[in-house]
Amino acid sequence: MLNKIREARKNESGFTLIELLMVIVILGVLAGIVVFAVSGIQDRGAASACKTEVSTVATAQEAYYAKTDPGVYAGSLTVLKTAGLLRSDEAKYVASTDTTGKITLKAGPPAGCTADAVAP
Repeated sequence: MLNKIREARKNESGFTLIELLMVIVILGVLAGIVVFAVSGIQDRGAASACKTEVSTVATAQEAYYAKTDPGVYAGSLTVLKTAGLLRSDEAKYVASTDTTGKITLKAGPPAGCTADAVAP
């Protein structure tokens, strides 16, 4: 019985240490490629979200201008929220606005996001 077990262990074949190390290296390289690819996607997503927020504030400013009788712009995002033109408060927006209708970005917008939207 013991001889049969020894015989079976001699005939077993498996991976060598070098083969296992090569597989680990290849998986590491693939993981590194995926990490860099995903970070680029996240950067573009943040810039798109910022541009969307600027566009939303510009649309709200235009609506406020059209809604008011003498045609004035809202002085802040809080005024736009109170008027029912924005759903969220100022803390959630990257953009801010003033009574001239100009939309500016708060500090630290993502790369690729500019506040070129200004209400007419």
